[in-house]
Amino acid sequence: MSEQAAGCRIKVEALGEAYQALAGQWAERLGLPLAEPEAEFALQVGAQGLQLQQLGPDAPGPVRVDFVEGGAAHRRLFGGGTGQMIAKAVGVQQGVRPRVLDATAGLGKDAFVLASLGCEMSLIERQPLIGALLEDGLARGLDDFEVAPIVSRMHLLKGNSIEVMRNWEGEPPQVIYLDPMFPHREKTALVKKEMRLFRPLVGDDNDAPALLEAALALASHRVVVKRPRKAPCIAGPKPSHALDGKSSRYDIYPKKALKP
Repeated sequence: MSEQAAGCRIKVEALGEAYQALAGQWAERLGLPLAEPEAEFALQVGAQGLQLQQLGPDAPGPVRVDFVEGGAAHRRLFGGGTGQMIAKAVGVQQGVRPRVLDATAGLGKDAFVLASLGCEMSLIERQPLIGALLEDGLARGLDDFEVAPIVSRMHLLKGNSIEVMRNWEGEPPQVIYLDPMFPHREKTALVKKEMRLFRPLVGDDNDAPALLEAALALASHRVVVKRPRKAPCIAGPKPSHALDGKSSRYDIYPKKALKP
């Protein structure tokens, strides 16, 4: 387990007899117990795939990765295509679909948007539980006729992002995208639910400067960092410019121009 998750008590739970064997496999892979009376979180295995549920009286509903329905589907169909700010930030333009490494993948939402626009995506999520949700969501996405071509452009890598970037083999990504955890203050219910769930597991990314440094050393063309709109830049080299949205902004660190 990751250091940050080590402080939380987590168990794996089958939602029905049919899922006992699969729950056992996940428990073994992640080094988690199937029974833990004091558990604060349960990684649940059931008909809808894998989901993470905080336990206790005030817990929000479960969080899972779903690229087929819900928010991902809405954004895929009505999100604004190449006009979206994230697309502009990574350099999507006429004849240009950069190879992107999302080194802080989380639930894969931003990576899915870029993959749906035609970018080849590599994803790293260092928190093993969130990585498991992502792996499960990608596998289920491959079973859907419309979504399969998109998730087939998303390749999940395992490990600590900084180490993976420092030890990268083969052709480097053209663009590296970072969205490190930051003390969020947004009041939307969805952000609140996911943040309430993730913060005890993930904590803040205090090594964001090292993350940026490794990304700048590896990316061939540019690094893009997503930040809350009023947050300071990550310590280190300053971005050349930023794209501002309503609640967030994209700091851009160019190395060379992306050309068709």
